[in-house]
Amino acid sequence: MSERRVGTVSRGIRCPIIRKGDDLAAIVADSVLEAAEAEGFSLRDRDVISVTESVVARSQGNYCTVDDIAKDVRNKFGGGTVGVIFPILSRNRFAICLRGIAKGCSKIVLMLSYPSDEVGNCLVNLDKIDAAGVNPYSDVLSLEKYRELFGENKHEFTGVDYVAYYGELIKEAGCEVEIIFANQPRAILDHTKNVLNCDIHTRARTKRILLEAGAEKVLGLDEIMNAPVDGSGCNEKYGLLGSNKATEEQVKLFPRDCSDLVQKIQQMILDKTGKHVEVMVYGDGAFKDPQGKIWELADPVVSPAFTDGLKGTPNELKLKYLADNDFAHLSGEELKKAISDSIRAKDSNLVGKMASEGTTPRQLTDLIGSLCDLTSGSGDKGTPVVLVQGYFDNYTS
Repeated sequence: MSERRVGTVSRGIRCPIIRKGDDLAAIVADSVLEAAEAEGFSLRDRDVISVTESVVARSQGNYCTVDDIAKDVRNKFGGGTVGVIFPILSRNRFAICLRGIAKGCSKIVLMLSYPSDEVGNCLVNLDKIDAAGVNPYSDVLSLEKYRELFGENKHEFTGVDYVAYYGELIKEAGCEVEIIFANQPRAILDHTKNVLNCDIHTRARTKRILLEAGAEKVLGLDEIMNAPVDGSGCNEKYGLLGSNKATEEQVKLFPRDCSDLVQKIQQMILDKTGKHVEVMVYGDGAFKDPQGKIWELADPVVSPAFTDGLKGTPNELKLKYLADNDFAHLSGEELKKAISDSIRAKDSNLVGKMASEGTTPRQLTDLIGSLCDLTSGSGDKGTPVVLVQGYFDNYTS
């Protein structure tokens, strides 16, 4: 048998436009098989079929409106003054949610983290912070002080001054607004005891700190739209987290439980090809842009559903470590054989072992989901399904 010369391959799979009620499992399975036939490749055991969360939510019809959000916020907070703290700076991710929140309140005290939001969108660069002698960990700034020290700061990529944009958006919704800048959750309690904390990955800690400090009511974005409002969509686990703007009046929510979907796709492929593939749903990748300093992950998780074979983390040896240390005296076929034998004999758990130093101890779904997000992009590629082959291969395959 000839030696395989290719390792991991990631392919974007073109699919029809998905609408509410479509049989997504059948569309995904058929699209992958049609691509394989058209492009001349075959499926293998442990290939990974990944489906972007947006088409899953679309097939579920999981949407809500600005007015649905307003009603939910009004019902839960009473329609008075609410502190809205630590939102990310995003027209797509948060602005439309903020419109709904504002319509459900009489006043919002908007507390923005600085110098950047949770996912790295910059409000003011650190050099300006240093020059002003400001300590962002402890100092609370009013809007007036922020403008005095830093002026107008437009986002590098979008050209939007999010401070002005969010302020105007709240006022246009008929809600009074006060804007402050702070990184300590407790700072909001000088203004109101009712708080909606909008951070994503730090939300549990923020809520704990606020409740311990005497807040009367604290809800996270995961607790808004976590049940239907007047027949709307919802997300029982994540609420508004992971949502995206669909129209000027409508939000597409993160997909609801989709474990049945991944199991169904897996079974369809097994029935049609005899191959046992893994399947996952993916959203944002978990990586950081070195230029804009933006951490991509605005979703609550990279993958909300996946088959059992994608649980855990990689268990890999570092080839360059073996080549430079254990087998530094070998070369050519001797080196190849020695490394291959080491891989075949490796422990099932390499945590803490020097030969695995430098490998990435991240969840398989985070790694593969990031690869898929980069493959599918967020624009007009038209490939909401990604087939990853050879991911679980190693040097001996």
